[in-house]
Amino acid sequence: LTPVCVGLIVMGAVLGILGLGSCASQLACCFGSAACSLCSSASPACSRLMYAVMLITSAIVSMMMLSPGIQDKLAKSNWFCNQWLNFECERATGYQAVYRMCFATAVFFFIFMIFMLRVRSSRDPRTKIQNGFWFFKFVALIALAVGAFYIPYGEFSVVWFYIGMIGAFCFILIQLILLVDFAHSWAENWVGKYEESDNRRWLAALCLCTVLNYGLSIAMVVLFYMYYANDSSCTLNRTVISVNLIVSIIISVLAILPVIQKHQPRSGLLQASVITLYTMYLTWSAMSNELDPVCNPSIMRIFFPGNSTITPETSDKAYATVSSSSIVGMVIWLLTVMYTSFRTSSGSSADKLTGGGEAPMMTNGAKSDTENGNVWDKESDEVPYSYSFVHFVFFLATLYVMMSLTNWYKPEDADLTKLNSNWSSVWVKIASTWICNALYFWTLVAPILLPNRDFS
Repeated sequence: LTPVCVGLIVMGAVLGILGLGSCASQLACCFGSAACSLCSSASPACSRLMYAVMLITSAIVSMMMLSPGIQDKLAKSNWFCNQWLNFECERATGYQAVYRMCFATAVFFFIFMIFMLRVRSSRDPRTKIQNGFWFFKFVALIALAVGAFYIPYGEFSVVWFYIGMIGAFCFILIQLILLVDFAHSWAENWVGKYEESDNRRWLAALCLCTVLNYGLSIAMVVLFYMYYANDSSCTLNRTVISVNLIVSIIISVLAILPVIQKHQPRSGLLQASVITLYTMYLTWSAMSNELDPVCNPSIMRIFFPGNSTITPETSDKAYATVSSSSIVGMVIWLLTVMYTSFRTSSGSSADKLTGGGEAPMMTNGAKSDTENGNVWDKESDEVPYSYSFVHFVFFLATLYVMMSLTNWYKPEDADLTKLNSNWSSVWVKIASTWICNALYFWTLVAPILLPNRDFS
């Protein structure tokens, strides 16, 4: 076993001691096996993947901590809660555990962000730390996670909530930029292959995906009006659905206007369809966090309306659980993290965010590959991306996980029954829909407003 595998297995064992059992150990081993098979050498690209694995493992453990079964087990350890945390385990273990696990992970990436500032050459001694010593990194993360559970309850949750709220909103902005970048890259890639090969299959696939995206979006709008806006009291839902529908139509029309395509030839409906579909997802996610059950029906009630046995839980126990919108949000978050980790093509917005994608400069009189007849390693001297900024993105991603899993729950409210329904989450997601469309709108009109700049 490599140090990476050993570190992940140790992480799973320690998590098992904390109460998550053999499931956490198997999870860590699974990630370790996959990561070890992909990373046989220490390289910047592989390192970015390994940090993503650490982040994803932390996120999955945080989701497990919101499981009612695990909360039951942890609630039985009343001596631990009463002596060290000074709060009622049965009611608060779930979201408090998420706060502490994410605190440890965020601190880990924040320390590396500071430590890796201004690393510009692979000859910098800190590069070896960035790309190696994985066993010690996992041990450090485990130590931070264990230590975080000994933080007194006090004002920690309140202060950490506001830090998490700011960081999560910043990550949403980065996530939206990456989404727009993905939409443009996808369309440009398929259009480019069609133009190079003159193979109509690429054009057919592009049209099929566009129709599928719009079809799903239309179906979602219809369901929204049927189940989330069918009552006269659901004024906000009706307004949000209508506004986002109108905005989606506007950006779709703009994307194919001759004046837009003159300055941006590869602009088209595929990009607009991706943005429209994501806008509708955010709209659903916002409405699913409303407090009024009339305007926020459960998924089970929508798909099984005639089943009278499906009723909301009325247990006296108030558990922090993971909602359906949070699960979908975590899937999108996972795709964003992996996209950030694997995105290496030059000239994309993703690479400009991380300072990567461009061929590093050769220094110290190094000869080019055409002179020495050998293949030149692009990552042998200058670093291919900003190490510090990648850690900063993962730091923000951790805060987003925390806020997403707890649905932007405000700790001082002291009411866990509102964990899956609160107005903070609603308005953050509504604002995200407008920011997403504004970013895409800017990519359409920017070449017209700034003709002297290169937007290719």
